[in-house]
Amino acid sequence: MAVANESGKTGAKIYCYMRSNGNNHEVSWNASYAVIKRQSGGLFKSSPEHASVMITEAVVNEPSSYPNCGKYLGDLFGNTKNSLSGADQESGDETVIDSYSSGNTNNTTPSNTDHEQDYSY
Repeated sequence: MAVANESGKTGAKIYCYMRSNGNNHEVSWNASYAVIKRQSGGLFKSSPEHASVMITEAVVNEPSSYPNCGKYLGDLFGNTKNSLSGADQESGDETVIDSYSSGNTNNTTPSNTDHEQDYSY
């Protein structure tokens, strides 16, 4: 459990640092999830859902260690419309809610990235 706790904290540090420095959810998530998968102990790697929970728990348990990161946590669970960066809003790009969060695996909404690819292990 200590390894999972530390990898969650490390993932949270990476995710929150990147988001607070202007990176979008996708880039920040990919970086933090890669570290969580690599650092997780045991035979099985952390699922995307578990990694999201680990990051959320780290931020909620020590909010002063991750200043202003709470506003990004919804993106880990598919709520990307509320925390778009100003550049995304100005360009009119529309963020697609992750199909895994909604339970809809037949997402036909066009996007700039392939969300299913983000969660391949």
